[in-house]
Amino acid sequence: MRPTNRSLDRRNLLKLAGGAATAGALMGASGCGLLGGAEQQSSGNGKVEKENLRIGALPTAELAPLYLAAEAGHFQREGLKVEIVPSSDGGAALNSAIGGDLDITFSSYVPIFAAQAKGVADLKIVADCMSGVPNSCLIMSTPNSGVRTAADLAGKRTAISGPGTISELLVKASMKANNVPFDKVEMVPLGFINMPNALKSGQVDAAFVVEPFLTLAARDADAVPVLDTITGPLEDLPLGGYVSNAQFAEKNPKTVAAFQRAMTSAVAEAQDRAKIEPLLPKFAKIDKETASIITMLKLNARADATRLQRVPRLMLEFGYITKDVDVASMIIKPPQS
Repeated sequence: MRPTNRSLDRRNLLKLAGGAATAGALMGASGCGLLGGAEQQSSGNGKVEKENLRIGALPTAELAPLYLAAEAGHFQREGLKVEIVPSSDGGAALNSAIGGDLDITFSSYVPIFAAQAKGVADLKIVADCMSGVPNSCLIMSTPNSGVRTAADLAGKRTAISGPGTISELLVKASMKANNVPFDKVEMVPLGFINMPNALKSGQVDAAFVVEPFLTLAARDADAVPVLDTITGPLEDLPLGGYVSNAQFAEKNPKTVAAFQRAMTSAVAEAQDRAKIEPLLPKFAKIDKETASIITMLKLNARADATRLQRVPRLMLEFGYITKDVDVASMIIKPPQS
């Protein structure tokens, strides 16, 4: 895997960021749920066992289909009333789902499979959400950092969103693929929102950056790509999905199936970027110009065991878990269409 060419100027980088960001990209705080209220009823209707659902979400671009499903009526047509509950991070949302405060939640796959492997919870994967694409999850640096190639990262301060996260895993895996000793890299936990300024001020030498902060770092800190983590062995790596605890899934099979159908139709509609781009300023809190050029990850709905199995095997390789996870047993098969 070759390091990204640093000769790219900002205009070309912004063009590079013009498709449809990772698992894990926080884009600011979202508001209240689009539908439903604080009071939740457990009663169902003729279609589902439970019509009022609390869905955990992050204010990230990849969750646009979830918001589209709420605004465009996909959930309503399936007999669901959905309250989208913003969370600070996927781990917090996952804990709320494990405890039953959320019915279904989005999270990156690393904490999902870590919880399952360690016996912390019995989780079921309801739907896939997104996978990585090139130029969406970059390690970036500034011209005065002294970091120009992957080899230059050894011994340098590199910002990640936190230990035990998908960002740390991607950094380690991509460094290994480029023969960089990642154990000699100082991993600095830092919120995505703070990374552009940290690069600009020299607080860190490099940063694992996702959208919209990839675009903002290029614009505000003159940051340039050093290493694309979603290439080679990590290409199309699944990054996050929707899960529930097993008890909820077992008690509410019609409800889960209705959620799956709604998300499948919403993801299909979301393949037209024009359908979701106007939503980004609302829940991701980014301006329209940034929304128009950020790189979107590959949006998915149906969870495929073979693809998803790549994640726990990668986690096992890098010591995040001590035994593999049987992903197929976690997936709730969607209804036949």
